[in-house]
Amino acid sequence: MNIKLVAALSGGAALLLALSGCIDDNSKVDGYAKKVCDEVQPQLKKITNANESITSTAADGKPADIKKADSAAFQEISAAYAAMSDSVENAGVPPVDGGERVQKDAVKELDATSKAYADLKRAVDKLKTNDQGDFAEGLKGVAEELGKVNKVGDDAIKKLQSGEIGKSMSTQSGCRRPASATPTKGS
Repeated sequence: MNIKLVAALSGGAALLLALSGCIDDNSKVDGYAKKVCDEVQPQLKKITNANESITSTAADGKPADIKKADSAAFQEISAAYAAMSDSVENAGVPPVDGGERVQKDAVKELDATSKAYADLKRAVDKLKTNDQGDFAEGLKGVAEELGKVNKVGDDAIKKLQSGEIGKSMSTQSGCRRPASATPTKGS
């Protein structure tokens, strides 16, 4: 049984949701981007590794193995987003117009993403593994919820890529997406 559990770093870019305001000073923006990106990189790696765990287990795993891997991965991803939220909070206000609001919105988004992954973990933990058909149906519902969580990150990525701070972050090695496995879908 295969299930597409997207190896998304959704919200990874959401850590600085809408940081596309007017820039006060490019060196300040670069410094801010570096500070955040350096702290976020280990979390992005954790998310990538957790998603790869989901993908590799889903390829040919038994329901109990899939449940265990998904639960652990969702817990790891939830913790990573919580850590990214802390990083953005600790980095201070970004040097852009409306920086306080931007920071507050980014922290809120990261916290919501962390909570959403914790909710996915709880949903997986409730799945019964004794009937493969029932398990597959329950897992399908989890995958649908995951799709909703990932959309938030996709939207945030688009916003992030539109501003000067997005350009600055794209030059930081810590904000580059780690390579990830390609998920598959089936039943």
